[in-house]
Amino acid sequence: MSKVAVIGATGRVGRHVTDVLTERGHEVVAVSRANGVDIVTGAGLAAALVDVEVAIDVSSTPSFDKDDATAFFLASAANLHEAGRKAGVDRIVSVSIIGIDDTVTGYNAAKLAHEDALLDGPLPVRIVRAAQFHELVGQMVTWGTQGGTAYVPRMRTQIVAARTVAETLVDVAFDFDSAPAGMPFLEIAGPRAEDIIELAALYAGDTLSITPVTAPEEDRAIYEDGGLLPGPGARLAGPTYAEWLASEA
Repeated sequence: MSKVAVIGATGRVGRHVTDVLTERGHEVVAVSRANGVDIVTGAGLAAALVDVEVAIDVSSTPSFDKDDATAFFLASAANLHEAGRKAGVDRIVSVSIIGIDDTVTGYNAAKLAHEDALLDGPLPVRIVRAAQFHELVGQMVTWGTQGGTAYVPRMRTQIVAARTVAETLVDVAFDFDSAPAGMPFLEIAGPRAEDIIELAALYAGDTLSITPVTAPEEDRAIYEDGGLLPGPGARLAGPTYAEWLASEA
């Protein structure tokens, strides 16, 4: 049994990571503001990491603004490395997003900066790049709803369950060399490529009309032409979105 810190333990993926670790017999340290630890300021982090073997970082920020999100991720990466080094943490595993290498806007660009900051730190790091989570569909519909219409950005993605991502993060935490040769990360995605517009219609049913809108010009090709799809070495796992949606219902 190992002692594992889950950074962002109360979030969408963090809850699943905590469940998977517990099911596999590990001791979990839940690191979140709700538990008195602030990854951005570093308050409480050093104490939380005492005797921790591995830190799994699934922390996030609600801001999609590039500058705000980048500030969050750079601070969290620096604090995690510093506190982890002093506490004797052996390694860090962090979640990121498939296809962000050429992204220049918004949250995805901030995650790319986060990857760089983590990989530049003193502790060994592995990155798990995931496709968009199933829950994103409902969020996009909600965010874009005006009256009886939901305006949803066009996106091709191999959408994946948050639980599946959590299982992969834990796998990597205890098989640190499972990333492809020469690469600091592996990819996890769902079983097939899908169109967010079609999934939004499936989610909304007869309650809303779905109207596609274009992604930001700078990153339009990435979102609309398959730039977010996994590469040939990716790990693919179900359920499909339709299966997940049915189980949630």
